[in-house]
Amino acid sequence: MDYRYLGRSGMKVSEVCLGAMTFGREADEASSHAMLDLFAERGGNFIDTADVYGPGTSEEVTGRWLRSQDREQWVIATKVRFPTGPGVNDVGLSRKHILASIDGSLRRLQTDYLDLYQVHCWDRGTPLEETLTTLDNLVVQGKVRYLGASNVTGWQLQKAVDLSRHLGLEPFLTLQPQYNLLARSTEWELLPVAQSEGLGVIPWAPLRGGWLSGRYTREMSGAPAGSRVATAEREGWSETWAAYANEHTWSIIDVLRDLADSHGRPIAQVAIRWVAQRPVVTAPILGASTLEQLQGNLGAIEWVLSDEEMQRLNDVSRITGPYPYDDTTVRAQTGR
Repeated sequence: MDYRYLGRSGMKVSEVCLGAMTFGREADEASSHAMLDLFAERGGNFIDTADVYGPGTSEEVTGRWLRSQDREQWVIATKVRFPTGPGVNDVGLSRKHILASIDGSLRRLQTDYLDLYQVHCWDRGTPLEETLTTLDNLVVQGKVRYLGASNVTGWQLQKAVDLSRHLGLEPFLTLQPQYNLLARSTEWELLPVAQSEGLGVIPWAPLRGGWLSGRYTREMSGAPAGSRVATAEREGWSETWAAYANEHTWSIIDVLRDLADSHGRPIAQVAIRWVAQRPVVTAPILGASTLEQLQGNLGAIEWVLSDEEMQRLNDVSRITGPYPYDDTTVRAQTGR
């Protein structure tokens, strides 16, 4: 396992991060702890969770495992924003909700501090100054080491960075966006902001909910029962069969399968490698429901794709952006 500086900080994290969203949900506590043990054995030191995973159960399961570990060897990240209770103030990025949420997360994780505290999504109802000053105070108090953002737009991220700089507050160190071969619009604004401002990028969903795992083929008429995509159809999640069962997806999977065969690797590992080798990316977040699934995905750290293979995947997954992200406008902006 290699280690990389997280953004412009002096803190190092493993080249992949273990996502704990399934802990206490798809994976029971014993299975979750087995996955954590495996991740530790492979040299991982970076775990990502959130107060609404479970809700709260993921943090609790992680905390009970963390109690038996050397806390200083681990980089623990969690998030705040979404509802944590029935009250009208049990949601958002207000000072009231953040202060209640941080104490709840620390209690469930059984730790005195968090290495990375991330806003889980933008809050249009709370002044950004209120959110940023509250987060800054958490760093001053020692409850949090670094700050980050997830599920924001380019302008929102840039505004937060600029306002923190203007007010002399602790800035965001990381961006946690969705990024994979089926979600490349992240490259239009978010990744350039991250690169320009020195933010570490820790993408979620490198396999797009299983679509890039090789489980689905163009011959299928629908998602198999019990699959993540079948659940998405039922629950209204974004990675539905109707959204992705198209020629663009199948063409990407064809190239993934060809490269997987040439390397003697699972298709999922090829998709993860593409994300891991993209510019700006620090550590893709690997989620898993079973120990076997995690074992397979961790195999992605053992090898690399060539420049030519990366280009094949770039080409097949490329999407034409709307104005002003279209090729003509981009060329005009660069003077080419």
